[in-house]
Amino acid sequence: MAEETSLEIEETGKSKKKLIIIVAAALLIIGGGAAGYFFISGSDAPVETLDEETTVSTDAAPTASGSSAEIGSALYVAMPRPFVFNVPGSSRDRIVQIKVQLLVRGEVNEETAKKHIPLIEGTLLSVFSTTTADELSTSAGKETLRFSALEKVQKALMDVEGSKVIERVLFTGFVMQ
Repeated sequence: MAEETSLEIEETGKSKKKLIIIVAAALLIIGGGAAGYFFISGSDAPVETLDEETTVSTDAAPTASGSSAEIGSALYVAMPRPFVFNVPGSSRDRIVQIKVQLLVRGEVNEETAKKHIPLIEGTLLSVFSTTTADELSTSAGKETLRFSALEKVQKALMDVEGSKVIERVLFTGFVMQ
């Protein structure tokens, strides 16, 4: 009986040590997460103070060209799903998957791009489906496709919104099988 009680005391001591280690690890993880959040969420834009009540962010100033696609800070709008399509090749047909993000300037253009995601997706898919596997196998062919996609998307948004909205089309993932 005396041996059993001593075993229980030792097990309780070990469980307390485990509990202390777990709590310390949890606090370390939470502290690291909070520090990372504050580090990442900090504003990188320099702010100039004009007087006590007015502040101006220097990176949101409009550029000299006046195009609405060049006003504001750079923001990225991700397409909700990757584009998967077939392309004909010289030896055989291939399946291509492209993940796309759009570079826009300013929050107004970001909201406009998000509002017209179905139009942008349809336009991009029609551009992507006109290419061949031989063209996509070279980096020059990929750049040509990206540039063509940008032109077509800007034209489609110009017809609907009256401004280009999109500054660049970026391929963030490209797989051809």
